[in-house]
Amino acid sequence: MVKELTKEEVNSKTDPSVATQWDESTPIHEQFKELYGIVDGMKSSLLTTIRPDVGPVSRSMACAKRVGPDFLYIANIHSKKFDDLKHDKTAQITFQNSSTQDWVSITGTATTTDNADPRIKEVYSKGVNAWFGDLGDGVHTGGPEDPRMALIEVKAHYIAYWKSTATTVGFIKEVAQASMTGKVADTGVNRQLFDKDIQLARESTS
Repeated sequence: MVKELTKEEVNSKTDPSVATQWDESTPIHEQFKELYGIVDGMKSSLLTTIRPDVGPVSRSMACAKRVGPDFLYIANIHSKKFDDLKHDKTAQITFQNSSTQDWVSITGTATTTDNADPRIKEVYSKGVNAWFGDLGDGVHTGGPEDPRMALIEVKAHYIAYWKSTATTVGFIKEVAQASMTGKVADTGVNRQLFDKDIQLARESTS
């Protein structure tokens, strides 16, 4: 339901939409369960790296596998993101569902491995070869043994996400009512997970 904007919120320089939807009462294990439900339901994410003399650079990539709060990506070792990660291991992953408006932002540290990593065969699927091509030399085949094929693993240390608690129609009505009445829309829950809890979640899946 829409909420009244208070003078205290304005005087304290509080963002009312964040304050209204902030959730610190849901148990941590439930927060992770709902986080996984959001990201597992989406095929693609934005993977952001830091490029020297440029800044953040993002590209859409399918996540090959989620392992607890951490994410694996298959990528071409000749791509510039590997150069980015040599200079700065910081990576950010963003998911957004345009239907529900759910979003997830993950900040973490990325490590890269070459084609010797056995996990490539575990996470490889046939469609991956469409992004590599087959040179026809029996080596650069676009298959899991292709020496160009490598892994990027992002280990999270901070996660923020927002989950809708309204239907699509309810979301539209809530926003419209808030806009017409001067109140603040309340359409979901906003959560954040810190390194300590992320590490515990990681250990529970290992």
